[in-house]
Amino acid sequence: MSMKENMRIPDMCARCLYDMQAARVKDPDFLARVRDMLDHRDPRDTAPYMVYRFAREYERRFGPSRRYDEDKRRYNDLVLAMEGDIRQRIMSAPDPLSRALAYARAGNFIDFGAMEKVDPEAFLALLDQAEWTQRDMPAYRAFLDKCRHARRFLLLCDNCGEIVLDKLFLEELGRRFPHIEIWAMVRGGEALNDATEEDARYVGLDRIAHVIGNGAAVAGTVYAMLPEAARRAVDSADVILSKGQGNYESFSGDGREAFYAFLCKCDLFTQRFGVPRFTGMLIHET
Repeated sequence: MSMKENMRIPDMCARCLYDMQAARVKDPDFLARVRDMLDHRDPRDTAPYMVYRFAREYERRFGPSRRYDEDKRRYNDLVLAMEGDIRQRIMSAPDPLSRALAYARAGNFIDFGAMEKVDPEAFLALLDQAEWTQRDMPAYRAFLDKCRHARRFLLLCDNCGEIVLDKLFLEELGRRFPHIEIWAMVRGGEALNDATEEDARYVGLDRIAHVIGNGAAVAGTVYAMLPEAARRAVDSADVILSKGQGNYESFSGDGREAFYAFLCKCDLFTQRFGVPRFTGMLIHET
C-alpha cells in the first residue's frame, strides 16, 4: 500500500480493510482490484464507503453478497427478549436517560463489520458493565443542554440488536424532553448486520421515532450519498447523535455539530483515542 497517512483512511486501516477482504474472498483478481481501489483512494474516502465499493465489485463479479438476515434476527430477538428487564433497570436508575444512553452505547458491540466474531456472552457482560466515566461527562452535559433547546432530534442508527437499546434510549429521551420531535436514520439497503427500515419496524423503533433510510447499502452515513429527504433530516436536526464507528468515520469531520457514541473495536480507534479495546466513547464535535 502507498503511504497516505494524511487521509481519512490511514495505511493501518487500509491494510485491515484489505486483510478482511482477503479472509473472505480468495480470488486473486478481485483482491488485486481491492488493492487498486485502496491504493488510489481519495483523501476524503472513509472505510464504510470503501467497504461499499468492495461489495459492489464483489456483486459484479460473483453475484449477491452474503446476507446477514439470520444474524440480524438473532440479535434483535436476543435483545428484545431482555427489553422488559432493561427498561426496568433504566427506569430505576437515578438518571434514566443517562443509563439508557450508556446501554445504547454498549449495544454497539454487535458489529459483524469490525469484528470476526460477535460473542453473545461478551455482549451481555458489556451490557452489565455499561456506565459513564468522568471523560464522558462534559459531552453528556452538553448533550442535555442541546436537547433542552432543541425542536428536532436525529439518531443515526448502526447495528441490529443495538437498535432495540436505541429504542429504549429514545423512549427515555422523549420522556425527558417531550417537546422534541424524534427521527431515526437507518441504512437504505443491506450492509452487513446494520439496521434497515424493515429491521426498525421489527423491533418497534418506528413507534418511537420517524424512521428514514439513508438511501444506500453503506455501513455509515455519507452525506454526499444521501437522498434529498435524508439530507433534509440531517440539515433540520437541532441535535444529532451518531452511533457506531462507521457513522463516526463517515459523518465526522465535515464541520457539522454532532454527538458520537460508540465502542472502540479496532486498533485504529484504540490508538486514536488512547483507550483499551471495547472502551465506550461519547464525543461532542462542535
